[in-house]
Amino acid sequence: MKHLTIVLVLLTFTVQAQTPVKEIPADYGYIVKIGQQVPDFLMELTNGKTVEMSDLKGKVVMLQFTASWCSVCRKEMPHIEADIWKKHKNNKNFALYGIDLDEPKDIVEKFAKQIPVTYPLALDPKGGIFYRFAEKGAGVTRNVIIDKTGKIVYMTRLYKEEEFAEMKSVIADLLK
Repeated sequence: MKHLTIVLVLLTFTVQAQTPVKEIPADYGYIVKIGQQVPDFLMELTNGKTVEMSDLKGKVVMLQFTASWCSVCRKEMPHIEADIWKKHKNNKNFALYGIDLDEPKDIVEKFAKQIPVTYPLALDPKGGIFYRFAEKGAGVTRNVIIDKTGKIVYMTRLYKEEEFAEMKSVIADLLK
């Protein structure tokens, strides 16, 4: 019986060790924290559909905060499209939404075509969703990864290759 207990403890440790514990620098401007339940909100997508965050429980979710005027967003989005969306879009346990900060639908649709990206984009009038995650005045280029239980497990700011690679790894581990 002692051996079984030890094995279970090791298995628990192994699963927990897969998602890196990351200290989020204060200058990232987040008001949410790693380990916190994701705030609930309703998103309206550019195709007119609505998605409620609470309905995504049971899926690994990536929220990508963006805007057409953001040069770093424009740099990062093709990587999200190629390295994350195209890889996981057919996985029923994964969801990715770009959330465009305070721009009208026609601008967001034009932006998606220019990049180009095919993952769903949501409208965020007046930053109603964005400001549930970030401080007023905080920069828009950021990603939030949520596990199947609805907990925030990873967050990025700007586009940094090392951080982006780690985020891809976190998503892949959560989908195992």
